[in-house]
Amino acid sequence: MKIKTLIIPEMKNVLILFLSVLVLFPFSGTAQNTVSRIEIQGNSIVSDATIISKIKSRAGQPVSENVVNQDIKNLIATGFFETVEVNTRQGDDGQILVFSVQEKPVLDELRIEGARRIRARTIKETIQLKEGSFIDEYRLEEAVRKIEDLYAQKGFSQAQAEYSLRSEDAGQTVVNITINESEVRKVRKVTIAGNEEFSDARILKLMKTRPAWLFNKGLFKEAQLKDDVSRIKDFYLQHGFSDAEVSAETEKKTEGIYVTISVKEGPQYFIGEVEIKGNEMVSTGELRQSLVHTQGDVFSETALYEDAANLKGVYVDKGYIFANVEPLSIYDPQTERIQITYRVTENEIAYLEQINIQGNEKTKDEVIRRELRVYPGDKFDGEKLRRSKERLDNLGFFEEVTVDTEPGSKPNWVDLVFDVKEAKTGYVSFGGGYSSIDEFIGFMEIRQRNFDYQNWKTFTGAGQDLSLNMSLGTITDRYQLSFTNPWIFDQPLSFGFDAYKKGHDQEDDVGYAYEEDIRGGVLRLSREFGERVKAGVAYRFERVEISDVVDDATQALKDEAGENDLSTGEFHLSYDTRNSVFTPSRGIYVTNTLQLTGSVLGGDRDFVKYFVRGSKYFPLFHDSVLEIRGRVGFGDTIDSTDKIPIYERFFAGGASTIRGYQERKVGPIDAVTDDPVGGEALFVANIEYTYPLVEDFLKLATFFDTGNVWAENQDFLDGDLKSSVGLGFRVKTPLGPVSVDYGWPLDVEPGEEDKEGRFHFNISRGF
Repeated sequence: MKIKTLIIPEMKNVLILFLSVLVLFPFSGTAQNTVSRIEIQGNSIVSDATIISKIKSRAGQPVSENVVNQDIKNLIATGFFETVEVNTRQGDDGQILVFSVQEKPVLDELRIEGARRIRARTIKETIQLKEGSFIDEYRLEEAVRKIEDLYAQKGFSQAQAEYSLRSEDAGQTVVNITINESEVRKVRKVTIAGNEEFSDARILKLMKTRPAWLFNKGLFKEAQLKDDVSRIKDFYLQHGFSDAEVSAETEKKTEGIYVTISVKEGPQYFIGEVEIKGNEMVSTGELRQSLVHTQGDVFSETALYEDAANLKGVYVDKGYIFANVEPLSIYDPQTERIQITYRVTENEIAYLEQINIQGNEKTKDEVIRRELRVYPGDKFDGEKLRRSKERLDNLGFFEEVTVDTEPGSKPNWVDLVFDVKEAKTGYVSFGGGYSSIDEFIGFMEIRQRNFDYQNWKTFTGAGQDLSLNMSLGTITDRYQLSFTNPWIFDQPLSFGFDAYKKGHDQEDDVGYAYEEDIRGGVLRLSREFGERVKAGVAYRFERVEISDVVDDATQALKDEAGENDLSTGEFHLSYDTRNSVFTPSRGIYVTNTLQLTGSVLGGDRDFVKYFVRGSKYFPLFHDSVLEIRGRVGFGDTIDSTDKIPIYERFFAGGASTIRGYQERKVGPIDAVTDDPVGGEALFVANIEYTYPLVEDFLKLATFFDTGNVWAENQDFLDGDLKSSVGLGFRVKTPLGPVSVDYGWPLDVEPGEEDKEGRFHFNISRGF
């Protein structure tokens, strides 16, 4: 018997073939029709064991035509063989199956000829024909296509490639790929024709196909030109030109390619009357508030479906996740406008049956669930669902959080699925940099933001925050150990502590006419009240030593020298509506701090301080953000203390307050040394606009800063404010975010005669 692949008998011979099969394969189950052994022929590279592992026929089993045919298909599918045939012959104890194979040629050497514009190594990596692998006509034709595509991407759209396959005297198989690169085709001119509503410059801005010039190679790519045509067409559609037609023509001349974009704009359509029908549970007025495009606006299909999605979003927020909104648009020849009708099918309200968490391998379920604002049995609430996702994002434990729904066990009931992709929450970082505050500085930090002191195996998963950091600079040094448990007693009650040592050397350039050494610690306790408010208390104890006051300082400054213990009780109250604690683009954040330092708590000084800081974020076009920030501080002595210690006063000027001025130099200064001595009252306001140049890496910033410091509270806002303007960059690096700003003072700095702009550099270890 002989069986070949791809044998299809003529219909008239079906009966004859069937009878033949019965004769040759009687399948009686006797020894004569049982596979006694399997033989492999024709293979020189692929081993017998590999072939046998790919087939199902086995010795001792009945001979089966179906199994043999499947074995042939399996062997062909390996890509090792050109042909596979199976023959049978009768042996002493049964049928012998003989698999005869013809192996595909093995590539011994790949040669690339004619490649001058692109390296041969790059071409080989692209086509992925590896020496020692089996090859066939299909793989070689695919390799040629990939090479021509690669050249087209580089601007050589006329390049051609062809292959030849030959066996040399030594029996080696050599593939030779010859490339005719042709000349590179450069775009010399792009002409826009037929456009009336939009200028040539506006349309050219949409295109990637542009003429060659000093900073642009201008390589002509047909695929890119097709994309340009689609992009221009979409642009016209979005601006109400629903009948617009866009085409491209090219003319090849000796000096290059000339491109003509032809536009047939057609009429521009506007929105006429907008109706909403079928709504009963939600008022028409409330639904209309969600519409972005209304009567008189430019009509586009994109806008139509965008508003339909907005209408459905209103229903989803109210629990009607099965609601459907069908947008209909009809041209009214009388008004020459597009009449729009949104047909609403509300359906039934949905309820939550189960909430499932998946993707969390380290983080405990309870850490995720305690941040959720939706619960089983509740009515579906879109706003609470969005807030739940925001809270999970703000933990910083996850790279991505997605939410989906699945049908529940009952009609109108759904299961929520929170799928998280965990981020790296533990890290060791170290590095160095330059700050206009600390000058040259090196740092090291060990931190686990998802710490678990009860998990002795990995110490991760409970959402606690443990960090140990150290920084050493030319004029500063800091050491700090911190721990925070955001949930204790199964309540949103946060407990933590800090232990630290920090010091600052004498340095006139940053406003220190003395050396400062501080050792202390803080116990913290806070609680969330509602969704946006957090209040907390803290106790702080510090031992502060001031020494090496400059010789020519005033007596008032020299009186600060010595060692003092500060014992402080603190109260904090904050309000936060930001959409993200890491990169906010909208919302408000306000924090208030009241500190009482006194001998009644065991300290050496008695004074009180109040500080408030607020920011408002406005999202603008292209993911840019406008932030308006303000800070106000007051301090006053109580009991027998005559004045607030210099290290507890308010200072302004420099990278973190009013840029363009020297560090801490805005406000009262020492009459002799011109060193800043701080004050009891502070006001600083900043307006900053950031625009992303490279997503998640580089932002451009422009800012306006203003403010001042006053020696006495009663002088608050008395006199001129010191202001500045400037530009800067925000760069996200592996070591942390880097800020580079150049500020220009609009007023003369205290103690100076002229205005002088300056750079401010700062590197930190977290956004």
